[in-house]
Amino acid sequence: MPGYERWSDLERKELMDVLDSGILMRYGFDGARKGHWKSKALESAICETFGCAHAQLTSSGTAALTTALNALGVGYGDEVIMPSFTFVASFEAVLSVGAVPVLADIDDTLTLDPALVRRKITPRTKAIMPVHMCGSMADMDALRSICREHKLWLLEDACQSIGGTYKGKKLGTIGDAGTFSFDFVKTMTCGEGGVVMTNHQDVYIKSDGYTDHGHDHLGVDRGADLHPFIGYNFRISELHSAVGLAQIRRLPEFLETQEKNHRALKAYLAEIPGISFRRVPDPAGDSHSFISWFLPTAEQAQRAVEALREARLLAGNFYWYNNNWHYIRKWEHLKKALTLSGLSPEIKSRLEAEANGDFGASDAIMSRCVSTSISLLWTEEQIRERGMRMRDVIAQSI
Repeated sequence: MPGYERWSDLERKELMDVLDSGILMRYGFDGARKGHWKSKALESAICETFGCAHAQLTSSGTAALTTALNALGVGYGDEVIMPSFTFVASFEAVLSVGAVPVLADIDDTLTLDPALVRRKITPRTKAIMPVHMCGSMADMDALRSICREHKLWLLEDACQSIGGTYKGKKLGTIGDAGTFSFDFVKTMTCGEGGVVMTNHQDVYIKSDGYTDHGHDHLGVDRGADLHPFIGYNFRISELHSAVGLAQIRRLPEFLETQEKNHRALKAYLAEIPGISFRRVPDPAGDSHSFISWFLPTAEQAQRAVEALREARLLAGNFYWYNNNWHYIRKWEHLKKALTLSGLSPEIKSRLEAEANGDFGASDAIMSRCVSTSISLLWTEEQIRERGMRMRDVIAQSI
């Protein structure tokens, strides 16, 4: 899955351009950088590759989500509907702007259940934030319809689905704004980094300023820029952008390998009695970074996970139900609103009410689900050996 599995001379060349110039910052030092503008080049490549009008790089996927929420005007007291299955960064970003994450149950796509999203809408709802988990996508037609009906922003957390599509459009470019993470374990990586993508010029302008202390970037001297609003330092460095610039050029190679290895391993898993696979709203758009599979009962899934552990096959297989980072069940810090700085009594009360709700529908899905990550390094023989062993170990355990 991750691009770091295939470092090459292309990444080294882009990095050496930056080191030879000595200019690691994305802004300024025009003469000294010897014509190298890696961040600008990567933003242009993102627009061309993914089909969006604008791209603003950030220091992380979390920073990208925070930036996008600010650019969309989401703030104090607003509500953002998001799934119970995601990475903690999703709700961290919502809380960082003073809004309340409203968690909704998922369905067998492992993403937001549109019918249950409707039940969560209140007069305070400002945005719906689907998270395209494990390389596949939410039902974007249904969610777009809900947003239009209720005049809500649609913000895609596409951090785990780089290269995925929905009905011909790249994930992350369908909503009013979308984000990618380019951290170390993503399909293409910068080491650390993220991006806000949008087709709205005003959202882009706000994102551009917000990530650099509010600078409007309209003059030739950054030190003399005006500041239309307060921003923060969410800048990416030229070193990180250099890595990403090489990786985005290799993305078709990564995705082709992922699809091939995904198809080969899934064929072995499909032989297990009673197994089923996640529903993909647009099968042609799966980025194939994970195979997510279900067993009929939670007990069978837990036995299978333990059997994989005993067979030393658990690495790369994720039982999210017991995972501290990705599922509501283990988010004790969210349920107790444990922050280093105080939340307002109103926000804390609303957060605790939302985070401690009933997620039985999600439990029924996640307790039966395991996701298997796809490596870019596997040989055909390794896939055959891994597939046969996983098939036999799981089948015998259930």
